[in-house]
Amino acid sequence: MRLYVGNLPFRTTSEDLRVAFSRFGEVTTAEVLSDRETGRSRGFGFVEMPDDVAKEAISSLDGSDLAGRRIVVNESRPMAPRPPRGGGDRGGGGNRYRDRDRN
Repeated sequence: MRLYVGNLPFRTTSEDLRVAFSRFGEVTTAEVLSDRETGRSRGFGFVEMPDDVAKEAISSLDGSDLAGRRIVVNESRPMAPRPPRGGGDRGGGGNRYRDRDRN
């Protein structure tokens, strides 16, 4: 089962997450997501573990304190598909000096 873990302290690492959840059983993966541009934590992550221990982890950790913050733990819901991103043509703009020389 994949769990969403939110409201994490920004200094929480993936290893911290693994340790916090491993007391309930095997942790398959634990990942704190970070911003692509800054590399800073986004304050949430995901943990994967077997269903039986995941349910126990949810009931024990949801609303609990982790390094001074009350964390949210629940079963992760699948994300809605994102609409396709456009190509390179965003319209408008252009080079005003180049365009001026053409006229």
